[in-house]
Amino acid sequence: MVESTAFSLEHYSCEARARVDGALDAFTRFDVDCPAKLAEAMRYSLLAPGKRLRPLLALLAAEACGGDETAAMPAACAVEMIHCYSLIHDDLPAMDDDDLRRGRPTCHRVYGEALAILAGDALLTLAFEVLAREVQPPATAAECCALLGRAAGCSALVGGQADDLAGQFSDGGVEALMAIHRRKTGAMMLVSLQLGATIAGADERQLAALTEYGQCLGLAFQITDDLLDVRGETASMGKRVNKDSERGKLTYPGLLGIEESTRRAEALVAQAIRALEPLEPQTAGLQALALYVLHRNH
Repeated sequence: MVESTAFSLEHYSCEARARVDGALDAFTRFDVDCPAKLAEAMRYSLLAPGKRLRPLLALLAAEACGGDETAAMPAACAVEMIHCYSLIHDDLPAMDDDDLRRGRPTCHRVYGEALAILAGDALLTLAFEVLAREVQPPATAAECCALLGRAAGCSALVGGQADDLAGQFSDGGVEALMAIHRRKTGAMMLVSLQLGATIAGADERQLAALTEYGQCLGLAFQITDDLLDVRGETASMGKRVNKDSERGKLTYPGLLGIEESTRRAEALVAQAIRALEPLEPQTAGLQALALYVLHRNH
């Protein structure tokens, strides 16, 4: 990961990921009524090694707005649960039909399609239970549930995936592709920031800054993801590469070429960093994370 002179993202993310993983582990210690295989499938996917990018965004947003990491941790875990559920379902044969995720066989390859669907369903509902029970005060918990519900719903994450599946073999242009990924990828990054900020009691100016940052970061992330699918290696990526081009799927490199896609990602990250100015001086972590998204190799 990239380091800035005042902030080591590598050091911060290593320690923060350990705290997030500990909280995720604690939230998935179920009672005796949860079938053992279902719990195993949920934990297999949720606790698999990952970047925890969305939880980090939630925690860093809370800190940038003067909040406390402990208070924001339930929201950080909730967004990771939603993200994980979406990956389990996206990997199914009926959708993206992937057999490798985070360097391991996908959930349905290990536990079968039926149990994988149920594991995703259970993680989706657990996310809202965690928010409702753990976030205080109750009015803030309700606002967080509403924000996450919209970001994960039919007009954002799920809708973006539906349009992605429907349009992957069509002749759509860049605007259509951006509209898909603003919802499919960007919405969950944006809501991660919004949840952390809401729990920290952010004002309208702070929320506006984080919204612009999140919108730019989400698109930059997807462009670099598409570039990695072209240039990356399965061993480092932890998932199969070149699959998008094999399926004739719309991608930024396919529409714009590698050089222009790279330029757009760089411009978006620069805009994201500029958007953070109202939050200074508490922006070093978010700035470093944006640079990591641009330069990541997996």
